[in-house]
Amino acid sequence: MDFKLSDEQELLRDGLGKFLSTRYDLEKSRAAAKTGPGWQPEIWRGFAEELGILGAALPEEIGGIGGGAIEVMVIAEALGYALAVEPYVDTVVVAGGLLQRAGGPAATELLGRIVGGSAIVALAATEPSSGDNWRDVSTTAERDGEGWVLRGEKIVAASAPLATHLLVTARTADGISLFLVDVERDGVEMHAYRTVDDRRAADMTFDGLRLADDALLGEQGQAWPSIERARDEGATAVCSEAVGGMRKVLSDTVEYAKQRHQFGQPIGSFQVLQHRMVDMYMELEQSVAAVYLAVLKLDAEPTVRARAVSAAKSTVGRAARFIGQQSVQLHGGMGMTEELAIGHYFKRLTAVQYEFGSTDYHLTRYAELTKHSQ
Repeated sequence: MDFKLSDEQELLRDGLGKFLSTRYDLEKSRAAAKTGPGWQPEIWRGFAEELGILGAALPEEIGGIGGGAIEVMVIAEALGYALAVEPYVDTVVVAGGLLQRAGGPAATELLGRIVGGSAIVALAATEPSSGDNWRDVSTTAERDGEGWVLRGEKIVAASAPLATHLLVTARTADGISLFLVDVERDGVEMHAYRTVDDRRAADMTFDGLRLADDALLGEQGQAWPSIERARDEGATAVCSEAVGGMRKVLSDTVEYAKQRHQFGQPIGSFQVLQHRMVDMYMELEQSVAAVYLAVLKLDAEPTVRARAVSAAKSTVGRAARFIGQQSVQLHGGMGMTEELAIGHYFKRLTAVQYEFGSTDYHLTRYAELTKHSQ
């Protein structure tokens, strides 16, 4: 597949890569994730004000650059290579796409704030009984005079503890709807926690939460197609992020194999270990090709898009597991320590396998879509 970036996209990649290599310190990032606020707000401001990447894939009319899926791929891969914990995928890709498709004054105003770096938006779609099926929505929103009343539970809402706003899926009288919730103004209470890969997530209960009339985004009961697309866009973005992480892990493992000596020679000279690293490389290259296909199919009709995304997610899930485990084994006991970056990357590559649908979920979805297309 001939996939060549434009000059502008290469500048975006190089500029972000330089910023992260000089400004994004892994030790400082882990400290912020483990004992601090969970992220680095100054880095987020740099993304917005110095690099402009928060608006790279958003429309020009709200202050963006007007790019698309390829720009998201470039940015996500660079963030994955640096193991950044800032909520780019959750806020810009998933929430940004939902707000853009919903339209209306509230959504447009919030999109402008996302581009400027002053708003963090997270999607709350998973429920205790839903698992990977986001369409299984028990949370309800009922009309009450001039507004809405929200009742239900959401779990594992990624980046919610950092968010200024939430996008909440709820069942209304005629289908699934999407609601905008201002975390501070609407008084949302949540149970926040740190995930295994040092990200932040939260569970929340809405017990009669009252929302204004304009909290409804888009048409009532018609949100599912946009939510389904947002999930595919998020899955593709985290696949791109995983590719960046796998590139870094493979590079570090090869370098370690050159430096670590056993029996008087580098362990990288042992043929059996060379074969392992070649297998890691092949898994990475298969993932790259699958992500390219998913990126190119994001604007295709829903069935074609879903099949390509599930192929990428299942391919990347398998590769992330293999490369992560092999890298730890080749590093020996040091691979799981806090001192080496490899252990942190391993945790992230493990978590990626379950975001926006698990590897098993996407394998099943791909099989079903392929069967129905024949």
